[in-house]
Amino acid sequence: MTSFSWRPSLRRVAHQTRGFATLKTANFGETLRTELPGTVPPHRCYVFLHTPSPPSTYPAKFSTPVQRALLRELMPIGGSVNFSWSEGGPSYPLRPEDEEEMQEYYLTAFSIARGKVEVPAVSMKNVAEIGSKLREHAESPVPGGAGVPMSDGIHVYVCTHMARDCRCGNTGSAVARALREELHRRRNLDHQDPSARVRLAETAHVGGHKYAGNMLVYPHGEWLGLVQPEDVPDILDTILSKPVRSFNPDDKPMIKEAQVELFSRYRD
Repeated sequence: MTSFSWRPSLRRVAHQTRGFATLKTANFGETLRTELPGTVPPHRCYVFLHTPSPPSTYPAKFSTPVQRALLRELMPIGGSVNFSWSEGGPSYPLRPEDEEEMQEYYLTAFSIARGKVEVPAVSMKNVAEIGSKLREHAESPVPGGAGVPMSDGIHVYVCTHMARDCRCGNTGSAVARALREELHRRRNLDHQDPSARVRLAETAHVGGHKYAGNMLVYPHGEWLGLVQPEDVPDILDTILSKPVRSFNPDDKPMIKEAQVELFSRYRD
């Protein structure tokens, strides 16, 4: 996908020009589309803790000791820590509330310096050590300024955190469902279809409720807002049409106007 550089100037972009299904006027929808670029908080590292249950079941305020400890480790370098779920994805069973300190998580992280990293198990026992390694991963480019070779995997996360905001729960869930169905459809038609590169997951709160559905595309960190289920085939085509590229932290960030222009072809 064309790069919306995942440097500190990362921007959320409007993939499609319609507002929410519940919007009463086209003018309000246009206002949302106009204000959308630039709404993503700057960050250098984004971490997902895998859970065995989808975000539609999370409480409105979802936090755990491991998540808070990792956040303390990574906030000084511009890191964020969230939760995610995927069908058949790796995860550990949730422990009872009185055993939260013993909870383990499978972890996936993306950084501006070295792309994706996975940690099979993080808990309160090793959270300081893992936090240190993630800081190094986020702050230490490959020696000599070389780009990091990338696998061809594409990771798509959709916010479906219903209890936090019903717009994310309703629109986000519909987008995730449409993505899942479209991926199954393409793969059933052709087991070697390029969509096999896509890994779909659902995520907790990412901000910007009024821009639901919100979609995050990694490893390069494109954030899309105002996504509707009917946009899914075009989004997948756009993502898959771009060649795999090395991750280079010296990539120049794309300006707001260029981001909006890239998606102008989806206008009604």
